[in-house]
Amino acid sequence: MASQANNASFYDLTVKDAKGNDVDLSIYKGKVLLIVNVASQCGLTNSNYTELNQLYEKYKDQGLEILAFPCNQFGAQEPGNNEEILEFACTRYKAEFPIFDKIEVNGENASPVYKFLKAGRWMIFTDDIQWNFAKFLVDKNGKVADRYYPTTSPLTIEGNIKKLLGIS
Repeated sequence: MASQANNASFYDLTVKDAKGNDVDLSIYKGKVLLIVNVASQCGLTNSNYTELNQLYEKYKDQGLEILAFPCNQFGAQEPGNNEEILEFACTRYKAEFPIFDKIEVNGENASPVYKFLKAGRWMIFTDDIQWNFAKFLVDKNGKVADRYYPTTSPLTIEGNIKKLLGIS
């Protein structure tokens, strides 16, 4: 298991994909990451999956990767198992970005990825994730560049993504 020390790098972490395989996050070195906790039965589901797909399609070849982490901590809006979640995201929304193992983002059992993401000083945010579809933008060096509310439309952060990708 990856170290959870304060100086741990994002790339030291390992997560499980939706099929239960270990994924070493160092494979994303040099990429801009948009990390989102997703849910299938949320009022924000349709707009977020639709816009995340648009961003992914537009920027995946230029170094953007979207990492989706299903979470059932908010209103029990992600009740399915990993297979059902994959089926939903890939069939209904044709999601091509990676979808990982269902995790917790808050509390004692929060995934190390989310502990890392929330460790920044976020001014208006408390540490906890507020709801489904909170978004974190991580730069090419694995540093958290920004954090967005669940209600922030993915397309409104396109300019910040382009900046991190070095696209004018």
